[in-house]
Amino acid sequence: MQSSGSLQLYLLQLLVSAFLAVLFLQSGIDKMIDRQGNLSWLSGHFAKSPLAGMVPLLFTVLTIVEVAAGAISAIGFLVLLFTHNPTIAFYGATLSAIAILCLFFGQRMAKEYAGAAVLVPYFLLTLVAIYLLAR
Repeated sequence: MQSSGSLQLYLLQLLVSAFLAVLFLQSGIDKMIDRQGNLSWLSGHFAKSPLAGMVPLLFTVLTIVEVAAGAISAIGFLVLLFTHNPTIAFYGATLSAIAILCLFFGQRMAKEYAGAAVLVPYFLLTLVAIYLLAR
Protein backbone atom coordinates (compact mmCIF):
# COMPACT_ATOMS: atom_id res chain seq x y z
CA MET A 1 0.00 0.00 0.00
CA GLN A 2 1.29 3.44 -0.92
CA SER A 3 1.54 6.19 1.65
CA SER A 4 -0.80 9.14 1.10
CA GLY A 5 2.20 11.33 0.18
CA SER A 6 3.37 8.99 -2.56
CA LEU A 7 -0.20 8.58 -3.84
CA GLN A 8 -0.55 12.36 -4.03
CA LEU A 9 2.76 12.65 -5.90
CA TYR A 10 1.68 9.88 -8.29
CA LEU A 11 -1.65 11.61 -9.00
CA LEU A 12 0.10 14.95 -9.61
CA GLN A 13 2.52 13.23 -11.98
CA LEU A 14 -0.34 11.65 -13.91
CA LEU A 15 -2.34 14.88 -14.12
CA VAL A 16 0.54 17.07 -15.24
CA SER A 17 1.61 14.50 -17.86
CA ALA A 18 -1.94 14.28 -19.22
CA PHE A 19 -2.23 18.08 -19.31
CA LEU A 20 1.00 18.48 -21.30
CA ALA A 21 -0.01 15.67 -23.66
CA VAL A 22 -3.35 17.35 -24.43
CA LEU A 23 -1.81 20.82 -24.71
CA PHE A 24 0.94 19.95 -27.14
CA LEU A 25 -0.79 17.24 -29.17
CA GLN A 26 -3.71 19.59 -29.85
CA SER A 27 -1.42 22.50 -30.72
CA GLY A 28 0.93 20.46 -32.88
CA ILE A 29 -1.82 18.58 -34.71
CA ASP A 30 -3.63 21.87 -35.37
CA LYS A 31 -0.43 23.21 -36.94
CA MET A 32 -0.25 20.15 -39.20
CA ILE A 33 -3.93 20.17 -40.20
CA ASP A 34 -4.11 23.90 -40.93
CA ARG A 35 -0.49 24.47 -41.93
CA GLN A 36 -1.27 27.11 -44.56
CA GLY A 37 -3.64 29.07 -42.32
CA ASN A 38 -1.21 29.06 -39.42
CA LEU A 39 1.75 29.89 -41.65
CA SER A 40 -0.12 32.76 -43.26
CA TRP A 41 -1.06 34.24 -39.90
CA LEU A 42 2.45 33.80 -38.50
CA SER A 43 4.06 35.38 -41.56
CA GLY A 44 2.03 38.51 -40.92
CA HIS A 45 2.67 38.33 -37.18
CA PHE A 46 6.45 38.24 -37.69
CA ALA A 47 6.58 40.52 -40.76
CA LYS A 48 8.38 43.31 -38.90
CA SER A 49 10.59 41.11 -36.71
CA PRO A 50 14.12 39.80 -37.31
CA LEU A 51 12.53 36.35 -37.77
CA ALA A 52 10.45 37.40 -40.83
CA GLY A 53 12.46 35.42 -43.38
CA MET A 54 12.63 32.30 -41.25
CA VAL A 55 8.95 31.80 -40.42
CA PRO A 56 8.38 28.63 -42.51
CA LEU A 57 11.49 26.91 -41.11
CA LEU A 58 10.77 27.94 -37.51
CA PHE A 59 7.12 26.93 -37.88
CA THR A 60 8.17 23.46 -39.05
CA VAL A 61 10.65 23.07 -36.19
CA LEU A 62 8.07 24.27 -33.64
CA THR A 63 5.45 21.86 -35.02
CA ILE A 64 7.88 18.95 -34.64
CA VAL A 65 8.84 19.98 -31.11
CA GLU A 66 5.20 20.39 -30.05
CA VAL A 67 4.07 17.06 -31.49
CA ALA A 68 7.07 15.33 -29.93
CA ALA A 69 6.42 16.98 -26.54
CA GLY A 70 2.77 15.92 -26.68
CA ALA A 71 3.50 12.39 -27.86
CA ILE A 72 6.24 11.78 -25.32
CA SER A 73 4.04 13.22 -22.56
CA ALA A 74 1.18 10.93 -23.66
CA ILE A 75 3.44 7.87 -23.77
CA GLY A 76 4.92 8.95 -20.44
CA PHE A 77 1.41 9.21 -18.98
CA LEU A 78 0.62 5.65 -20.07
CA VAL A 79 3.93 4.26 -18.81
CA LEU A 80 3.42 6.10 -15.52
CA LEU A 81 -0.14 4.80 -15.26
CA PHE A 82 0.81 1.17 -15.78
CA THR A 83 4.34 0.95 -14.33
CA HIS A 84 4.60 4.01 -12.03
CA ASN A 85 7.85 4.92 -13.82
CA PRO A 86 7.96 8.70 -14.49
CA THR A 87 11.08 8.75 -16.69
CA ILE A 88 9.41 9.13 -20.10
CA ALA A 89 6.93 11.67 -18.72
CA PHE A 90 9.92 13.63 -17.34
CA TYR A 91 11.38 13.84 -20.85
CA GLY A 92 7.98 14.91 -22.20
CA ALA A 93 7.82 17.71 -19.63
CA THR A 94 11.37 18.79 -20.46
CA LEU A 95 10.56 18.94 -24.17
CA SER A 96 7.36 20.82 -23.30
CA ALA A 97 9.42 23.45 -21.48
CA ILE A 98 11.64 23.79 -24.55
CA ALA A 99 8.56 24.23 -26.77
CA ILE A 100 7.24 26.99 -24.51
CA LEU A 101 10.63 28.71 -24.52
CA CYS A 102 10.53 28.66 -28.33
CA LEU A 103 7.05 30.20 -28.31
CA PHE A 104 8.12 32.78 -25.71
CA PHE A 105 11.18 33.73 -27.77
CA GLY A 106 9.02 34.19 -30.86
CA GLN A 107 6.48 36.35 -29.05
CA ARG A 108 9.23 38.54 -27.60
CA MET A 109 10.91 38.89 -31.02
CA ALA A 110 7.56 39.93 -32.53
CA LYS A 111 7.20 42.43 -29.67
CA GLU A 112 3.94 40.71 -28.72
CA TYR A 113 4.49 41.18 -25.00
CA ALA A 114 0.95 40.31 -23.94
CA GLY A 115 1.19 37.02 -25.84
CA ALA A 116 4.55 36.31 -24.21
CA ALA A 117 3.08 37.00 -20.77
CA VAL A 118 0.31 34.45 -21.37
CA LEU A 119 2.98 31.76 -21.77
CA VAL A 120 4.48 32.33 -18.30
CA PRO A 121 1.93 30.19 -16.38
CA TYR A 122 2.40 27.36 -18.89
CA PHE A 123 6.16 27.58 -18.45
CA LEU A 124 5.83 27.55 -14.67
CA LEU A 125 3.62 24.47 -14.94
CA THR A 126 6.27 22.71 -17.01
CA LEU A 127 8.89 23.56 -14.39
CA VAL A 128 6.65 22.09 -11.69
CA ALA A 129 6.10 19.03 -13.91
CA ILE A 130 9.84 18.54 -14.34
CA TYR A 131 10.29 18.78 -10.57
CA LEU A 132 7.46 16.36 -9.81
CA LEU A 133 8.54 13.86 -12.45
CA ALA A 134 12.19 13.90 -11.36
CA ARG A 135 11.18 12.60 -7.91
